[in-house]
Amino acid sequence: MICCALKISDKIAEQFDSAVLLMLDGSKMSPDYRVPPIVMYERKDSRWILKDKHTIMLRQWEETRAIASQMLESGDHMLLVDFDSHLDDITKDWTNQKLNTKIEELASPANGNI
Repeated sequence: MICCALKISDKIAEQFDSAVLLMLDGSKMSPDYRVPPIVMYERKDSRWILKDKHTIMLRQWEETRAIASQMLESGDHMLLVDFDSHLDDITKDWTNQKLNTKIEELASPANGNI
């Protein structure tokens, strides 16, 4: 899977010099996991280098974790369409507008979030 992600990231980096590759470690994605389950690569000298986890700052991780937990519990995460699925069926919206709207609703001040 990483090989495929790196190839796609190479194509993106051709257009955007400051592109990074950010992936979720699905094996660590659970409501109780307190550390962001991410892996990040940055491009240096035409190679993708794993970035040190301790140098990555994620704002509002607790809020993000809570929203992800709500989405996992409600099944809304099943609405996620990745770009690969879009390539298989171009009618699928890889920009995930419906899912983004749901996330915005969950993150709104009306729902107790900042």
